[in-house]
Amino acid sequence: MSQTVPKPIPVPDDMSRPFFDGARDKRLMLQCCTGCGKWSFPVRERCPHCFAATLEWRQASGKGTLYTFTIMHQVMNPGFASSVPYNVAQVDLEEGVRMVSNVIGCRNDALKIGMALEAVFEDAGDSITLPKFRPAG
Repeated sequence: MSQTVPKPIPVPDDMSRPFFDGARDKRLMLQCCTGCGKWSFPVRERCPHCFAATLEWRQASGKGTLYTFTIMHQVMNPGFASSVPYNVAQVDLEEGVRMVSNVIGCRNDALKIGMALEAVFEDAGDSITLPKFRPAG
């Protein structure tokens, strides 16, 4: 008898809830400092640029470029067994932050460093939606 293991999903906390609430509503939400105007990711209490505690949540453009990627062939977690091979990508967003995600809607052998990407949103369970990226256009 085989048993299907679900993929692990994030559990939002008070600090990250706006990010996940935005994703559920198909909006990429990031923190932006009202002091220096720079964006930051991942979620934090203070601006990594000026150290001010004046971060607020704003909707990001969702546009970026593929900085780098790797293709996972080995099953590191049994929840991903049916997904291999899959890509793990670093995406440079227009706002100046880098996000780790996956590129979907594109064969792994078609991924190219520097390719234009746009955010899309994928349900990962009953209550979690995750930002992913696809080729722009």
